[in-house]
Amino acid sequence: MIVYLDSNVVIYFVERNPTFGAPAASRILAIQAAGDTILLSDLTRMECLVMPFRTGNAALEASFDGFFNLHGVQVVAITRAVCEEAARIRAHFPFKQMDSLHLAAAVVHRADVFLTNDARLNAFTRLTVEVL
Repeated sequence: MIVYLDSNVVIYFVERNPTFGAPAASRILAIQAAGDTILLSDLTRMECLVMPFRTGNAALEASFDGFFNLHGVQVVAITRAVCEEAARIRAHFPFKQMDSLHLAAAVVHRADVFLTNDARLNAFTRLTVEVL
């Protein structure tokens, strides 16, 4: 199975968010234990690295980089096909641009599940959306 992680899930996991860190960790560890693939996009990387760059926190930046380079984690590009799929998604759903790009990356790169903490994305029906 291929599970695309929304940026919020990665941020909660890496930063050990007091509210959502444990559920994120539990789900990510279950994905790894099952031998499933974690899929991320360049957009995920961008969103995760904003805070470490803003604050100059090299240790946090390194923690994110360590996560992106874990065995079983695949980072995919935001391609022309992803952008076109995001436009299709936005044409039919009231999602923000970034959310549409994440969903499109998951669809184009054949994810089975989209893991997020944004319950609004449950309206998307082209793949399974799982909310923490």
